[in-house]
Amino acid sequence: MSATRPSTIETAIERCRPADKTPVTLDAAVLPSGRDDLRDLQVELAAKEYVPAGVTVDACFDADCSFATQDEADRIREYIRTASFLGAGTVTVEFDTVADESKVRPSLAALKERARREGVTLELDGPLAL
Repeated sequence: MSATRPSTIETAIERCRPADKTPVTLDAAVLPSGRDDLRDLQVELAAKEYVPAGVTVDACFDADCSFATQDEADRIREYIRTASFLGAGTVTVEFDTVADESKVRPSLAALKERARREGVTLELDGPLAL
């Protein structure tokens, strides 16, 4: 008999049962913003045998302005909350350019921490890596 306990993930996988559902990645631009509408979306996805696996957000960090960067970070933060509410495990933030890394990098780090607290993984698809 082993004195060490298996990790939580090992225990969960050991007891899992296969589900016949299709994982989907949702485009943030078409997601509803109200909680009631999000609940309706959850019900519709489940009825069609879909499970939200991720949310993809198109972001824009091409303005060299702290206020614009903060506004964009706030918008992404709402999608992190939405992904968590829907049960999606990943939020992918896609962006092409960054005007000022010194303004964007701290915002992305804060978003990554927020996502971790919400139970979501934040992935960056752009010129900055954290």
